[in-house]
Amino acid sequence: MSVDEFFLGAGRGETSYRDAMDRAVETVIETVANRERPHSGASPEELAAQFDDPVVPEEGQRLEMTIDEVAERVLRHSVDPSNPRCAAHLQCPPMIPGLAAETLLTATNQSLDSFDQAPAATVLEERVVTALCDLFDLPEDADGVFTSGGTQSNFQALLLARDRYCDQQFDRNVQTDGLPAAAPSLRILCSEAAHFTGKQAAHHLGLGERAVYTVPTDADGCMDLDELDAALDDLDRRDELPFALVGTAGTTDFGSIDPLPALADRAADRDLWFHVDAAYGGALAVSDEFSDHLAGIERADSIAVDFHKLFYQPISCGALLLRDGADFRLMARNAAYLNPEAHDEGGIPNLVSKSVQTTRRFDALKPYVAFRTLGRTGLAELVEHTLELADDAAALVREADDFELLGEPTLNAVVFRYRPRPGLSDEAVSALNAAVRRDLLDDGRALVARTTVDGVTSLKVTLLNPTATLEDVAAMLDAVRDCGDRVADTREVTA
Repeated sequence: MSVDEFFLGAGRGETSYRDAMDRAVETVIETVANRERPHSGASPEELAAQFDDPVVPEEGQRLEMTIDEVAERVLRHSVDPSNPRCAAHLQCPPMIPGLAAETLLTATNQSLDSFDQAPAATVLEERVVTALCDLFDLPEDADGVFTSGGTQSNFQALLLARDRYCDQQFDRNVQTDGLPAAAPSLRILCSEAAHFTGKQAAHHLGLGERAVYTVPTDADGCMDLDELDAALDDLDRRDELPFALVGTAGTTDFGSIDPLPALADRAADRDLWFHVDAAYGGALAVSDEFSDHLAGIERADSIAVDFHKLFYQPISCGALLLRDGADFRLMARNAAYLNPEAHDEGGIPNLVSKSVQTTRRFDALKPYVAFRTLGRTGLAELVEHTLELADDAAALVREADDFELLGEPTLNAVVFRYRPRPGLSDEAVSALNAAVRRDLLDDGRALVARTTVDGVTSLKVTLLNPTATLEDVAAMLDAVRDCGDRVADTREVTA
């Protein structure tokens, strides 16, 4: 093998690249596109048995052979998020403009940690961030940075919130001097339905998960304001120190959106950092019909938004937006080989000081290509279709005798239980729904999620796919029924 076959710009590199990309595209179309089932149903043992040969053989083989192996061993057994009956998680079907952008950004391999590694990419990311700040009605001084997704965005927001609080209350620079003695009393408030990454961030920030005070939710799965007021009073009585209030715009199970204007009021009254986790629901901002669900988000100190959910971009792609971009100073640092102070004096953009990553992909290209190609109205149509489908799906579940709907959808997640007989106990229903979910995974006809509501195992379909129809939802419900019958035939389901 000659090295000039493996790199663009070297001898036969252009021909090799074109051949490899053509082979990869054809392989995806032949193996994945229009597949009848979203999953093969292969077990972990069956999958592992395919990979007995050496990962690093002594001698290599032709790339075409390796691609064919990957097609047979990996692609055929991969979950297909573009299949309308793949509805278990917040795993979107990636749109073709995003796939094209992924090809462009991986081939050029830009690294956003310094301008001289990614000049146009750096400028474009700043431009996309500005557009996002405008989309969420943030003020002129707002700024942001692209992240790997909601986990990183939530972590970084709480990092900045902690450091600002310590600076203001204790005159303590956490970056250089570490946490103050009062750190064990620092508290973050969020709803009991908030994403687990709030607690994960508290752990990573050295505060511990007990620093997160979870507030009960109301009947709609939103943070209960009376309970929030009681929590704040309780913290005062115990001389504990709340520094951040996290609102959720789209909980994982029900898609619930906390009362953001009221949370913004509480945060302002208490001088708390107000963070909104809009990783799931942030895409409503493009919709004239549904954007009012996000009222109050413009008052947030920080916003997490994901593009690999309802913006339909390939994983991974997210952003953290700050109401006051100057807050990035709390984590800024200079490295002589990346962003010397002379760069600031010369007006050279510096993104590495806004990120917890050093080497960072040019993920901003994906939403840029999507926005330019579909426009706001085109994206809105995709989002709106899924929310309307969820309403229709909820009606379908509500009208069925053997299902129970557990809440009206706010976004496009529908939570329900299979209860074939009204007399079944909650314990029996939990066992039945857990078994049905496992059976469906093995069956491969449909992928639905499992969750727990009021202590009882339940099922969930997350209808992110804008090509899905009500017939697809009905087919998933039929698959649940079939698996339920099969389970009932093989084990006793009692009241």
